[in-house]
Amino acid sequence: MEVGAEGFARCLPRLRRRILRSAFVALDMEFTGLHSTCLQNNEPSLFDSPAERYLKARRSVQRFTLVQLGLAIFSKENSNKYVVHPYNFFLFPSTLGVRDVELTLSASSIQFLSHYGFDYNKFLKDGIPYMNEVQEKNLRQHLLAGSWKVCSTNNADRDVLKKAIDEVTSWIAAAAEDETMVLQDLSGYHVLEVQLVLRQALQNVWTEPLGDKKLMVKKVSPEHRQLLENSSYDRCQKKLILLAARGFTNLFQILVNAKKPLVGHNMLMDLMHLHDKFYRPLPESYEEFKRNIHNLFPVIIDTKTVTKSMQKECLFPRASSLLEVYTVLCSSILNPKGPPCPVIALTSGCSRYAEKKSPHEAGYDAFLCGSVLLMSAHLLLCRSTDDAVEADPSFSQYLTVLAEHVNKVNFIRGGVSSINLSGEDAPCHRPPALVVHVRGWPGLNERQIYQEFKARCRFDVRRLSKNQFILLSNKYKHVRLVLRDYRHHPHLQVSVYRHWRHSPSVNCLLQISGIVALWSLFAFAFGGAPRC
Repeated sequence: MEVGAEGFARCLPRLRRRILRSAFVALDMEFTGLHSTCLQNNEPSLFDSPAERYLKARRSVQRFTLVQLGLAIFSKENSNKYVVHPYNFFLFPSTLGVRDVELTLSASSIQFLSHYGFDYNKFLKDGIPYMNEVQEKNLRQHLLAGSWKVCSTNNADRDVLKKAIDEVTSWIAAAAEDETMVLQDLSGYHVLEVQLVLRQALQNVWTEPLGDKKLMVKKVSPEHRQLLENSSYDRCQKKLILLAARGFTNLFQILVNAKKPLVGHNMLMDLMHLHDKFYRPLPESYEEFKRNIHNLFPVIIDTKTVTKSMQKECLFPRASSLLEVYTVLCSSILNPKGPPCPVIALTSGCSRYAEKKSPHEAGYDAFLCGSVLLMSAHLLLCRSTDDAVEADPSFSQYLTVLAEHVNKVNFIRGGVSSINLSGEDAPCHRPPALVVHVRGWPGLNERQIYQEFKARCRFDVRRLSKNQFILLSNKYKHVRLVLRDYRHHPHLQVSVYRHWRHSPSVNCLLQISGIVALWSLFAFAFGGAPRC
């Protein structure tokens, strides 16, 4: 269930087989931060268009990194049953390359994950490396040129390398040819790093990993060393080094090639991190990002988008978190008479998720995502037809009833409800904006206006002119409440925003038009009628 750098290579073939046999794959991620507050005007706002929000999120994705990625692989059995293999992958940026990666941490995010028991030792000590195409190309060029280096800048890594080199140099002086020694307690990247450093420094040694954190060092002649380097058994061949440095990116490529439906919850940031960390640095163009993601994963389903729609159609009880949605769908109140939902069975090695809730553990949340998808699709299928639903619906039938939600990713607090990855975004549908005209209350700023209305309901605020501010909400009841309560306010006059009436640019244009019309009238009055 939990996979780190030590066992990742062994798991990869099994993961490939399970993904290829699966019906779909659910995904969840945990990050070192969500929204960077160090960057000016980077907080999400109701005033954001999808393209503007993307640029804000892009700046945050470039600063923060992944700490854990959860995959839940859902496979359909012959009966009405899905078997789930959930995995937690601890990730850490590749340190084999020519440029070190800087990590940015958000104190609130780190505290949040700590509260839910996240193991930072596994992230730091056994995190699986990864890199995107640009970083991989850079490393490949330096490996071919022989100018690679390891970015082991922390004291612990330097101590491991120094201790290993000291042991070998002390031993090799008195060692006979073909004599061997074993280095102990080398984990993760250290096995590869020590081999590369020793081979570069000493021309009469050979190295072979033994497994279980051990490395064999053998004294050989330079001629024998050259023969060994050219053999197919060398574990330090450039292609194998590159494969090890790519780490989790190898699994990402398996997902891309498999083209299985990818499921998540509120997954815009997840998709942006997938693109940035494993594919290519995020482009500046929002449309290019959408095209890239759609090419990588042609079928994406955001369960937040699905359940938001179901809240209205199926009288779905309001649920704010993924776990609450899962709990509601597990009850029988939504579909008391229809055929039973598919059985969702965790594999024997993952029974902990069946016995204990583990929110904000990436593998558990991925399991919840996939389960919510199946239960939601089953409910929609039962409600979409008057005919009896067969006892064992296929997953393609579920995809059919989910068609309107495919490739629609939830857009949090924005002018649109979702982003369309496979086409144009839907037009903006939200409550009307309000304009606040300030009278007899000089010096008010956006923050003070926000605090004034915050006591009743939440609005985003933007200054329109010296004495006017625009308010935006995503709830009609908030708009009605403020219009009612501020009808007779002595200093704040609130009304519905009308572009032709309140826009500074329209007002400026009307003023200029008025001046031009007035001058034309004067010219006509005093210039007399034109002569033939």
